[in-house]
Order: sequence, then structure tokens, then C-alpha cells
Amino acid sequence: MTNNDVLRRVRYILELNDNQMIAIFAHSDYTITRAEVSDLLKSDTDPDFQDCNDKLLATFLNGLITEKRGAKDGPKPVAESKLNNNIIFMKLRIAFDLKSDDIMQLMELTEFTMSKHELSAFFRKPDHQHYRKCKDQILRQFIKGLQIKLRGTGLD
Repeated sequence: MTNNDVLRRVRYILELNDNQMIAIFAHSDYTITRAEVSDLLKSDTDPDFQDCNDKLLATFLNGLITEKRGAKDGPKPVAESKLNNNIIFMKLRIAFDLKSDDIMQLMELTEFTMSKHELSAFFRKPDHQHYRKCKDQILRQFIKGLQIKLRGTGLD
């Protein structure tokens, strides 16, 4: 999945308008214009399409965590300059305040099954012996499960 896909899907799931997207970025002290938001959400084939880099998506996801869970005391989290599916999965899990059982239920909504041990491997540190890289298919199924739960419809 591309960063733009994640951004589009989260926007759709939460039914966010441009002003709400701008406010989420603002939670991470990032200023973005309506035109920039629009360009990030455009189709890859559109001439005005703007690629969403890792730092920008991390900024949005950190803002989403603040939006959904409230601001924490102390300094704001710094957006990672390099993202992978494991980090995106973790940030979405935090933003939606999901426990392992909640994620398992979301995955079942998409008829995708996995064990708790497989799931926990995605949230381990990369140097841990049981760490497992999260593939696009798993992240896609998780986001699809979120959509089914929150909007009542599947993607695609």
C-alpha cells in the first residue's frame, strides 16, 4: 500500500472533510493547505497528484492519535522519516485504541484469520527474534476491517 492509499482510506473511514484533515495535521504542528490535501488525495494518474512521503504520513498519523485519544503531556511525538507497514499498523492501533482481541475481530470481518501470536509479532521491535514484517495484504485487511466496523461497508 502506498502512503496516499492509507491517507485516502483513513479519510474515507472517518468521513473527514478537508478542514478536519487540516486540523489533524495541525495537531502535529504541521500547516497544510486545502489544495495540498486535495493533491494528496487525487488519483495517481492525475497530473496534480502529490506523493505522500513517509514523514508526512507519520505527521498525519501522529495528529490522528492526538485527535482520537487527546494530547499527551510533554513534547509532541516526532514524525518518523521512514515508515513501514508495522509502524503504520501500530499508529492506527493506537489511534483507534484497539487491543489484540479488537484487531482479531476486525480481521474476522474481512474473513482473514490469524493467531494472537502472529498479530503480536507485528508490534515487536525489529531486532526481536519473533518480529515479523507486516505485508501490504495484512495492513489492507486491517483497514478494510476498520471500514466495515465504522462505516458498514467493505473497500473496493
